[in-house]
Amino acid sequence: MNGWIILDKPVGLGSTQAVAAVKRVCREAGLGKVKVGHGGTLDPLASGVLPIALGEATKLCGRMLDASKVYEFTVQFGTETAGLDAEGEVVATSDVRPTPTEVEAVLPRFTGAIEQVPPAYSAIKIDGQRAYDRARAGETVEMKARAVTIHSLRHAGLDPASIAAAEEWTPDQVRGDEAEEARLASITLTAHVSKGTYIRSLARDIARAVGSVGHVTMLRRVRAGPFDLRQAISLDKLNAFGQGAAQSDIILPLEAGLVDIPALNLSPEAAGAIRQGRVWTGESTHDGLYWGRDADSRPVALIEALAGTLKVVRGFNI
Repeated sequence: MNGWIILDKPVGLGSTQAVAAVKRVCREAGLGKVKVGHGGTLDPLASGVLPIALGEATKLCGRMLDASKVYEFTVQFGTETAGLDAEGEVVATSDVRPTPTEVEAVLPRFTGAIEQVPPAYSAIKIDGQRAYDRARAGETVEMKARAVTIHSLRHAGLDPASIAAAEEWTPDQVRGDEAEEARLASITLTAHVSKGTYIRSLARDIARAVGSVGHVTMLRRVRAGPFDLRQAISLDKLNAFGQGAAQSDIILPLEAGLVDIPALNLSPEAAGAIRQGRVWTGESTHDGLYWGRDADSRPVALIEALAGTLKVVRGFNI
């Protein structure tokens, strides 16, 4: 049993709980004990794409962790919380609400290579302890800025209800010459980001850049590496697999996680050598990373090609 289950994780379910659910469903489906891992933690308060690897696909979880992700998130202006999300006490407030023009004007500041300070309520370890454990114990946690890359950042459309709510405010709650333009209570943005990016920190910094404060009220991952919502299944559909639903409707093949790498057809001799972990020479191909497949199109290994020599990066026991 080697492949991927792409779960559309609901709000309230942790990534570890999702892995446990997949293990349970595999047992119910009669698959026995299956090695299971996930390709990138998704907070319980977030929903969306959670790649779950089965069997030999778990060897690709590291690549999935390093892959870029795409998120949709809503920033609510006016309050900042300790956790920068819907949980936690309010730590700052502001009467300022930005216009769409003001938000658009600051987005370029957060595009490309940037530095951001992670939330104190995060899994980053400080002196061997998780930052969120220290924060929950009442400690003042000093988080260091880290380099991340925001490949793209744009608004995903304006919510009329959000604008209507903001327009109810009095003139002294708005700023500048653009007081006639609609003011936003919140805005939903789409961000394509590198590994290590904290969307909660991004939302905090955008809100501060427009002269307000803010926190995330909705966070949804719409893409993780090669996988997106089109391939994702609901928790109900996952549970149906345990009750006899077709495996082909649930599990994607291992190579679905390798679509960003070119395939290399291996001769029987080359496939045999690479399965044994040996270096294979005399292959006419460009230098680079490939996934090798045998005559039956089964994945054999991740392979690095250099000057006609093939070297195993990660072998698959299939």
